[in-house]
Formats: sequence, structure tokens, C-alpha cells
Amino acid sequence: MSNASSIGTFSNVAGGQSLRGQLEGKTVVIVGGTSGIGLAAATQAKAADAHVIVVGRNAASTEEVATKHGFDGWRAADVTDGVALEAALSDIARVDHLVLLAGTFVAGKVREAEVDYLRRAFDERMWSAVHAVRAVGDRLSQDGSITLISGALADRPNANGTAVLAAASAAMEAFARGLALELAPVRVNTLSPGPIDTPIFSKALGANRDAVVESMRNSLPLKRLGTADEAGASVLFLMTNGWMNGATLNVDGGSRLV
Repeated sequence: MSNASSIGTFSNVAGGQSLRGQLEGKTVVIVGGTSGIGLAAATQAKAADAHVIVVGRNAASTEEVATKHGFDGWRAADVTDGVALEAALSDIARVDHLVLLAGTFVAGKVREAEVDYLRRAFDERMWSAVHAVRAVGDRLSQDGSITLISGALADRPNANGTAVLAAASAAMEAFARGLALELAPVRVNTLSPGPIDTPIFSKALGANRDAVVESMRNSLPLKRLGTADEAGASVLFLMTNGWMNGATLNVDGGSRLV
């Protein structure tokens, strides 16, 4: 799916306004915007004439991505470091849409893995979101939005060492619902992606990636993985549809049904 086709996918149901009209001149900050779904959302927002600022962990690679795609700014911070994350966001004058997509695939069985490692699932998601929201403060537009990320594990945990990650994913959805009330009229939603073909997905599968993907394709309703562009377009939908609030958007090709 190209950026252009993604931009044309959604319109404002109430007013028929295009994504370009809705995002033109808006400041979109995407934490985790240097690869995968975050990068796809960033490039699509930029194509819709938004001012896009991406936040990544490594300064050199984040700057490289921002320069390559013509983004309006970049910041570097480890999202598990609340002080660093707050500092990275502190000088942005206004934020219209805050998108928080950072997080690695934390997998380890509860009785075997180091607790500090398992804790990262919450540090990278829940607590980084808390720090980011606090850092932006009242510089977040009242008619703006926050988009969080959970994942299919919130609905369908498995026995492969993902219990804590599933719990963190489910927590993000509950957090979004509470935050939507606490920050009203700012809208807060959660994107819940299923199997999306991204670098983090491939890294999680390791050397067995091809065999696992082939098996998944055979079992998935649509017989394929999702693309980063498809998930990125869903992020833009949550940013621009003014009636989406406190919701979880499943973009999983129906994988949670099988």
C-alpha cells in the first residue's frame, strides 16, 4: 500500500474532509516513529502536510531517518528513561497528535526469565506513556488526540513466554479508556495490531521466521501478514476521526478470530 493510497483510504465521515485537510499544519509527534508502523504513520502524516516529529532511541539513526523522509524534527530518547523522554518532548511548542508506538517484543516465561527483563514490557509501554503525557502537558491541543499501542496478545495470549507482554498490552487499552475521561476533550485511543510484517516482528521470530510466517499464512483468514502501511493508515484514522475516543482498533486481518 503506497502512502498516497493510504491517505485516500479514510475521510471524515461527518464532514467529508480529506486527511490532508485534517492534518495540514498539525504537529504530529510519533514516539517509535523510525521504523515499522511508526515510520509508516509518520510518512503518511507527512504526505498529508502535517509537521512530523519522530522520536527514536538512537540519535544517529533517528536523525538519518528524519532527514531521509523530510520530517520536521527528531528527538532521541530511551523510552524507559522517564527523565530523558520528558526532556526530549519538553521543547515542542504545541502537539496536536501524540502517537506512542515504542516497545520491543519482551518474551520470557514468568518462572524462568529475569524479572527486570520482564518489567520492560510495562516500562516501554505503560510508564513511557505516562511520562510522555506528563511531558507534553497542556501543550497538547484540546481538539487533538493520543494514540497508544497494545497488540493481539491482549485478546489472545499464548504459552510461549508472552504472559507479561499480554498483560502490558491489555493494560494499555484500559489506560486509554481511563485517560480519555481524564483528559477530555482530548481523544485517546489504542491501536491493536495483529501479525504485521515489520522489523520487530522478524526479530521476534529469529532464525525460524520464514517457517513461522508460512505456518501463520496458512492459518490466517486473509492468508497473509499485514503491512506496516496498513497499520500506519489505521493510526491516521485514529488521529483524524473525531468520533473515535476510548476505543481499541483491531488491525489484525481477523487473526484474533481463529
